[in-house]
Amino acid sequence: MPSGSLQNADPDTQRRLDRLRALARMQDSRFGLLGIRFGWDSVIGLIPGIGDTVTTALATYVVVEAARLGASKPVLARMAFNVAVDFVLGATPLIGDLADVAFKANLRNVALLERHLNGTS
Repeated sequence: MPSGSLQNADPDTQRRLDRLRALARMQDSRFGLLGIRFGWDSVIGLIPGIGDTVTTALATYVVVEAARLGASKPVLARMAFNVAVDFVLGATPLIGDLADVAFKANLRNVALLERHLNGTS
């Protein structure tokens, strides 16, 4: 996911996007082990039932914030699809936790939002 300044963004939009980037990194790539990046999404997801609910709520926050920032309906639909895929994959015991490490829905969604805001999507 590219990180940097948006083209012609007001300070509030830039600050909000920076906060979403930080959340996405925390959720999807905060830790590294044996060259594999993973985040709290994978760790919290190990808690049966509650873990996937909590991580889906955080992922949904990214989508809601994208809507507030003016993301288009097609971008929001792709983001919601990523959250749904992450939830379904994560709901499968053990296999889902490994899939969480690979899929990284939050990083995907912030990248989609950034491309949209830069006018490149």
